[in-house]
Amino acid sequence: MSEEVFVQCCAPTLAGLKTGSMFSFPYPDRDSLRADLRRLNGALAARGLVVLPLRYREGKALLYVFRPGLLRHDLTRDDARELLREAGYAGEGLSACLRRLIERLGREDFPHEIGLFLSYPPEDVRGFIENRAQNSKLTGYWKVYGDEMSARRTFEKYRKCTEAYQRSLRAGFTLRELAVSV
Repeated sequence: MSEEVFVQCCAPTLAGLKTGSMFSFPYPDRDSLRADLRRLNGALAARGLVVLPLRYREGKALLYVFRPGLLRHDLTRDDARELLREAGYAGEGLSACLRRLIERLGREDFPHEIGLFLSYPPEDVRGFIENRAQNSKLTGYWKVYGDEMSARRTFEKYRKCTEAYQRSLRAGFTLRELAVSV
């Protein structure tokens, strides 16, 4: 697995600024992908990170890199729980929510509640749903319908983090060294 792609897609999550990141990764066969995932999880677990395949389609795996403790916290917010309930999640624990997300990804390209698993503010996830992805105030890492200034600051923080992590990777740091414990 390309560590450059991993850092490009997941630097804010590695840095503990973001609960989770997702990216599509081409794989030659499932055995080599499983070996890569075992290696990554072995390297990152001590830092509180998990790499989970959510979907396999046309030779690509949708990978979810996340911090379970932060995700559990994000999904228990009242506004997030309400959005999940509306999407058919039954007030379940973290594992059940992940299973439900995987199930929905099998039927839909990207169910709208996926933003809750990626640190998007619930008000922006709701705005995306209610506005059918139209009329956002700002588009960056996600479409913003709520606090535009806060989102701008977050987008800039993520951008700077990604640049710094890319430089560190080129300088010889490993993913394990780049991942912080939160």
